[in-house]
Amino acid sequence: MKLDIRSFSTTQDDFRKELDALLAWDSVSDAGVQSSVENIVNAVRSRGDEALIEFTNKFDRRTVSVSSELELSRDDLEAASGRVPADVLEALEKAAERVRSYHEKQMEGQRSWQYTEADGTMLGQQVSPLDRVGVYVPGGKAAYPSSVLMNVLPAHVSGVKEIIMVVPTPDGEVNDIVMAAAYIAGVSRVFTVGGAQAVAALAYGTETVPKVDKIVGPGNIYVATAKRMVFGAVGIDMIAGPSEILVVCDGKTDPDWIAMDLFSQAEHDEDAQSILISPDADFIGAVKASMELLIEDQSRKDIIKASLEGRGAFIHVSDMNEAIEIANIVAAEHLELSVESPEEWLPKIRHAGAIFMGRHTPEALGDYCAGPNHVLPTSGTARFSSPLGVYDFQKRSSLIYCSPEGASELGKIASPLARGESLEAHAMSAEYRIKG
Repeated sequence: MKLDIRSFSTTQDDFRKELDALLAWDSVSDAGVQSSVENIVNAVRSRGDEALIEFTNKFDRRTVSVSSELELSRDDLEAASGRVPADVLEALEKAAERVRSYHEKQMEGQRSWQYTEADGTMLGQQVSPLDRVGVYVPGGKAAYPSSVLMNVLPAHVSGVKEIIMVVPTPDGEVNDIVMAAAYIAGVSRVFTVGGAQAVAALAYGTETVPKVDKIVGPGNIYVATAKRMVFGAVGIDMIAGPSEILVVCDGKTDPDWIAMDLFSQAEHDEDAQSILISPDADFIGAVKASMELLIEDQSRKDIIKASLEGRGAFIHVSDMNEAIEIANIVAAEHLELSVESPEEWLPKIRHAGAIFMGRHTPEALGDYCAGPNHVLPTSGTARFSSPLGVYDFQKRSSLIYCSPEGASELGKIASPLARGESLEAHAMSAEYRIKG
């Protein structure tokens, strides 16, 4: 199958313009979607379970009559686990063990701390887990048990006491593998609702669905729009765009491997993005030839083709230094350094959601079982944000204790600053504690 994938080089005069056009994306921009989501969110906020049932029946083609039908019990999850093939269940358990272990290591840097100054003033920070979080799990065109593990386990490790999962079940079909993942990860409660209505229920609470402190998890444009809308009433993880991969290769990896790595993101959906950067023009040609041959055997080849031709690219650079420079501009969700000595280039990488180092480290391993979280910043937001982790399920409170001597010394600093801002009560409050 011929693939019409854009190809350009850093030697072109309009290279930066071409690159900016390639990377341009706004995942929440449709006015019609915005209007629909506003109506749904406001209805659930004002009418609670009644609206939640109405929209669930409408969008998921269900026949729910009472709100209790929206919840799956722990016994239901255990029963679902029993219906999952043994090899899949074992893989889920092993993946969960690795993901949990990785996030337990993250906890080592997320502890409370304090110190006391010579005059007795104590300063510090108290780290506390959130009380209750909501996890959105997609359940429409595809089901993602891996998403359950990646969103639930760091919350669990961070100490969150109650984890509420929402997942749509179109036509009433429950995915046993997703429910098995929920059982293994330790979800507290599961509600079979999805879309903007599920986000609204988590944000504001209904008679049945409890209000949470933060909502995490991926979803379609309706879910993303709803998350943006309710932010402020609750916290959110991020507004995620389409999945993306950037492969930087020195030209010495098997072209078939790189072709399949690019396919692994393109098969997600038509808006996913796969980019290859290399200083070896012949290698780029070899990868394209491999892709045109291998795509014929892919079950999702139509989606892969649409993705590659719509948002994919081959970029030829002068050398590896320029490749890394472009990689930092792209700030990709997934960055593969498919090179001889990836550790040598690692210090130069400033922006990437996850970095896969070496020829034998495909992004797909990170999606499922390597251990680090697969919930990553997309659309260039790796420039200022990080993968989902235990820190996303914690909050920090500053600790301040002043001894009489400390209050006196700090008051001498605070008073002139407060008067400089014309805040007399602030100044006097501090001055009352000044000795002498």
